[in-house]
Amino acid sequence: EVQVVESGGGSVQTGGSLRLSCAASGFTFDDYAIGWFRQAPGKQREGVSCISKSEGRTYYTDSVKGRFTISSDNAKNTVYLQMNNLKPEDTAVYYCAAARRHWYYYWTGDGRDSRGRDGIDYWGKGTPVTVSS
Repeated sequence: EVQVVESGGGSVQTGGSLRLSCAASGFTFDDYAIGWFRQAPGKQREGVSCISKSEGRTYYTDSVKGRFTISSDNAKNTVYLQMNNLKPEDTAVYYCAAARRHWYYYWTGDGRDSRGRDGIDYWGKGTPVTVSS
């Protein structure tokens, strides 16, 4: 059974930090790019950050560069997102996701292909992050 389980969300003040964790099981961890999307109320889902161990690449959306760091522990099949200097605009539900193909394309968008179909193989249920000013 495939499981993608997020943890670590919560409420912080502007400038605070949180670390999200994504524990994956039921699939071959190394074969997938794994990372985070977020969706704020009334806004489109966006790719935040992703790591592909097989390619040795990471991705960050521009608004989080220099503040967020993604990492993975293959021994634990877990991906982490360290979020520092949080801002109110980071408030959203954060979803862990895994994609085997075309991950960069999906993370630079909203996870859908050109026909609007979901390109992500596995989704977590999400963890909320609230940043107050």
